Amino acid sequence: MRKKLLFVFLFIAILLIIDQFMKVYIKTSFEPGQTRALFGDWFVLHYIENPGMAFGTTFGSGIWHKLALSIFRLIAIGFIVYYLVKQARKGASLEFLLVFGLILAGATGNLIDSMFYDYFFTLNPCDSFNQLSGSGIKGVCTDYGFNYPVELRHQGFMLGSVVDMFQFNVNWPKWIPGVGGEQIFPAIWNVADASISTGVILILIRQKVYFPKKKESSESED
Repeated sequence: MRKKLLFVFLFIAILLIIDQFMKVYIKTSFEPGQTRALFGDWFVLHYIENPGMAFGTTFGSGIWHKLALSIFRLIAIGFIVYYLVKQARKGASLEFLLVFGLILAGATGNLIDSMFYDYFFTLNPCDSFNQLSGSGIKGVCTDYGFNYPVELRHQGFMLGSVVDMFQFNVNWPKWIPGVGGEQIFPAIWNVADASISTGVILILIRQKVYFPKKKESSESED
C-alpha cells in the first residue's frame, strides 16, 4: 500500500512541476494574447489568464464567487486525498489510484495559481483578463500615453487568476451545417485542466472496472 501511494504522489508531484513550469514560463516569456506555434498552426501556445473555472469559464464578478470557487477546490483536494488513501488501504489497483491522482494534480495545480500568483507577479491594469466589470475595484490603465479608468479583478490569497496557454486551432469542415468553419474546441487550457479532464474521461470509460457491482445471490432462502 505504501509503495502504491508513494508512486501515485510522485506522479502527482511530476504533473504539478510540469504544470507550474509551463505557467511560470508563459507568464515570464509571453505578452498577454501572444501566440506561438507548437505543431504547425493547429496546436499553439496562446497566453491568457482566467479568473474562473477550467477552460476559461467564469463564475461571477463578486469576491465571494472567486473565493467560493477556491474553497471548493480546497475541499475537493482534501476529499480526494482522503479517498485515495482509503482506497489504497482497501487494495485498489495502481491504475485506479493514478486516475484519481490526475484529478488531484489538476485541482491542486490551478489552486496554486489562485493562492500565490498575486504575490509573485505584478498585475497590469491594461490586461483584459485583469479587468472585471462589476467588481467595484477601481484602477487606471495607461496605454499609448492615455489614462483611462478600469475595474480590476479581486486580488490576494485564493483570489488569483489561472494561467492558460494551450489551444487547438482546428475548425469543423465548412460543409457541416451550423458549425461549419468554427473551431472544434476553442477553449484555451493548461496541464492542470488536461489532467482533470483525462481523469474524468477515464473514470467514465472504465467505471465498470473501477466500481464493479457486487454480485447478488440468485438463490433465495427457503
